[in-house]
Amino acid sequence: MIELDKIYNMDCVEGILGLDDESVDLTITSPPYDNLRLYNGKSDFSFKKFKEIAIQLYRITKQGGVVVWVVGDATVKGSETGTSFKQALYFKEVGFRLHDTMIYEKRNYIPLTHNRYEQCFEYMFVFSKGKPKTFNPIMIPCKTAGTINDHSSEKHYEATHSMRKREGKVIVNKYKIHPNKFIYTVGSGDKTEHNAPFPEQLVSDHILSWTNEGDIVFDPMCGSGTTLKMASLNKRKFIGFDINSKYCDISKRRVEKCRR
Repeated sequence: MIELDKIYNMDCVEGILGLDDESVDLTITSPPYDNLRLYNGKSDFSFKKFKEIAIQLYRITKQGGVVVWVVGDATVKGSETGTSFKQALYFKEVGFRLHDTMIYEKRNYIPLTHNRYEQCFEYMFVFSKGKPKTFNPIMIPCKTAGTINDHSSEKHYEATHSMRKREGKVIVNKYKIHPNKFIYTVGSGDKTEHNAPFPEQLVSDHILSWTNEGDIVFDPMCGSGTTLKMASLNKRKFIGFDINSKYCDISKRRVEKCRR
């Protein structure tokens, strides 16, 4: 039986089968996509396994729950693979809504000297099972707070599905919702032996956005345990799986340390 606030050294597909239907509020994870990440000299992930994971994630996600899937693409023979988009479309096939396509930009990206612009971001696909039941948005100051905008003479055209219809004079609010591009420094925070750790703030921002205290946060490929650590610090319950025993040990130490 899978228990809360535990880290399990097991294959993620095998582990997910032990979770109850509609038992998880938020999954946040980043698979070792396109063999860009090799653990212990080998990849423990494949696109075939991805499909099994996607199906099971839909089963275990609560109605209104969210999956944050952080992924990028390798460049092979001069062309990006597009694996990230294939995965996003498959999540929709199994029943998820593509609630948002967010960008994780790296301040300290590594120059690769390719014949293209330097790669500085990954996708953060936000999938939801129905309408998200929780959204606690990060707010940022409005530069024009307090000013008055007059919309009396605005024209409304047919293709306005993504526009707000505003009439009359409107006072600009003090704060507005953060845009869907998040910028982080890679490698900041708690140092680990893992070769591809999440920025801790990235995980915390999503946990705070899509869950409330006491909710269950899941990472099926938890690596060094950043998702689990930040869930614990933010008073959420967690479950984590990783096929690599070394990373499970790192995860346990990090979670135990943050609880002292």
